[in-house]
Formats: sequence, C-alpha cells, structure tokens
Amino acid sequence: MIKFVKFIRQKPLLWLLLAVPLAFLAEVGGWGPVWVFGLSAIGVVPLAGLIGEATESLAHYTGPRLGGLLNATLGNAAELIITIVAIRAGLLDLVKASITGSIIGNLLLVLGFSMVFGGIRNGIQSFDRKQASHNAILLVLTVLILTIPSLFSHYIGEESDPKVEALSLGVAGVMIVLYILGLIYSFKVIGSPLTPEAEAVEIIRPTWSVRTSLIVLALSTIGVALLSEILVGAVEPMVASLGISEFFIGIIFIPIIGNVAEHLVAVQVAIRNKMTLSVEIAVSSSLQIALFVAPVLVFISLFFGHPLNLIFNSLELLALGAGVLIAALVSADGESNWLEGSELLAIYLILALAFLLMPVSQAIEGLVP
Repeated sequence: MIKFVKFIRQKPLLWLLLAVPLAFLAEVGGWGPVWVFGLSAIGVVPLAGLIGEATESLAHYTGPRLGGLLNATLGNAAELIITIVAIRAGLLDLVKASITGSIIGNLLLVLGFSMVFGGIRNGIQSFDRKQASHNAILLVLTVLILTIPSLFSHYIGEESDPKVEALSLGVAGVMIVLYILGLIYSFKVIGSPLTPEAEAVEIIRPTWSVRTSLIVLALSTIGVALLSEILVGAVEPMVASLGISEFFIGIIFIPIIGNVAEHLVAVQVAIRNKMTLSVEIAVSSSLQIALFVAPVLVFISLFFGHPLNLIFNSLELLALGAGVLIAALVSADGESNWLEGSELLAIYLILALAFLLMPVSQAIEGLVP
C-alpha cells in the first residue's frame, strides 16, 4: 500500500483515472455530450500513460533492440484504438485529421514545450546535429510519400473512384514495407529514428515485473477501447452542441488525448538537458504515425466497410509541410533555446485557431486539391 501511494505521488497523471468511472456514469446518466466527451477524454490520458509505462517495463527485460520494437509497435496504441473506433463509426474525416494532428503536434507542440522548459532550465541546449538532420530528412521524405495520393488523386478521379482507392492502398503497402525496413535497421543501430534509445524513459519510469506489466498493459488497453467507444459516440452530438467542427476535434484533441504521457516524457528529458533524446522522441513518434498508424488504418478500414484513403485536404497538407519544414530548420544548427520553442508553440496555436474558426465545409470541401 505504501509503495502504491508513493507511486501515485510520483505519477500525478494517475489521479485522472477518477474520470474513468465518471465517464461511464455520464454516458449512462445522460449528462450531456460535452461531459461525456470531456470525462472520457480525460480518462484516456492516464490509461495511455499506463500502456506506455507497461511497454517500457517490458522493454527493460527484452533488451534495447526488442525493446525498441515494442516501443515502436505499441507507442501509439491509444491513438490507434481511438481511430479504429472512429473508422467503425464512419468518422473518416476525424481519423485523417488526427493523423495530421499527431504529426504536427509532435513537431510543433512537443518540440516547442521541450525547448521552452529545457531552455528555461538549462539555457542554450545542444543536440546531435548530424543525427537530427538525418531524422529530419527521413521525415521530409516520409511526409512527401504521405502527400503523393492527395496531389495525384485530383488527376485520377473522385475519392470514391476505385483507382484512387487503389492508389491509397498501394501507398499504404509501400509505407508498411518501409516501416518494416526501418525496424530491421533499428536492430543494427540502437537509437534509430523509429526506435529511439530507451535511456530517456528509463530515467523517468520505474520498472515493473513482466507479469505486472502484462496485466497493466491488458487492462489499460481494454479501458482505452471502452472509453474510445464513449468518446467517439459523443463527437457528433458535441459538434452539434458547441458548433465546433469534427475536423478541429480530430486535428487538435485526439492526438493530444492519445499522446499526453509520451509528450511529457519528451519535455522531462529536455529538462534533464538530454535534448538529443527529446528531439528523437518527437521525430520518431511522427515517423511511426506516418509509416505505421496511417497505412494500418487504411487496411483496417476495409474490414469495417468504410474505406479510408490517404487523400488530405489543402489545410492538412499546408500544416504538414509547415511542421516538417520547421523541424528541418530547427535541426540545422544543432542548438535550441526557449525562444525557438516559443515560436514553435506560437505557430501551433495559430494553426489551431485557424482550424477552430474555419467551417468544416470549407476546410474539407472547398480546399481539396
């Protein structure tokens, strides 16, 4: 009991687990879509953190290479579960927006907070310039692959055209192959872009036994799945109630809900003056979303009868391009400070404001390339 209390004090996010039963009460008691969505979203945050905690504990026993594979596979489990539930509900625009939001969130929000808090604590911070530039190039190439279907689909046919769907499936297949090749590469090079070195998380997170880790992983995954059903079910009523778009929820809220714990790790690492690892966490998470989560969702969508294509609208492409360009520029000098971080956060906030104020009909219908 004493160990449990101590663990709770070390992990204040776990207090948010109180929102889990409240979310079910809100759903059953008819508290309204805003309460249902808010409480279920809050409840997902600590459960996603526990999935990451259990994964890191298992990685401790498997060694750095297999551990890196576990991290790469389960690192975005919570967001993957949420988006699968959204696909089953037919909310494809929300899913595509969440893919974009996850990438720009890592490159602007996570890096921004890391540089701000790390810079305030340590002043000007240095990171491996060569490795960061290499990762940025991989990210540029990956996002370029992700945008090709959007650019070429206009000349092939409508989104429902079988040729366009075939293009998305082909691109998704190629991306999964690239992801597998990246994992193979990671077995030879510890700390590769897809599986950053586990040193950062080991500093912050305690290690559980294998049995405890598996139990926590299973229970947390089930909890995320159940809460995702409630959360996704409340999206459309909340959109109608508050007047905000499904697009804004997907591009801002869903990525933050599913990745808060991982984001905090990147910031904590930066505060400990390990900026190279912080940058790796942000970039590797973006690469995993683009190379693994997005293509897997394309194939999973076929089983639910709601085919998901990789056709993004112009606003999403603009946000992706801006995020990748900024990541590449920040990596150029191998140094960071709190002012650069503030600028990254400012760009993210401006994009969020634009997405909030842009009517979803214009964002999706009027600006499709």
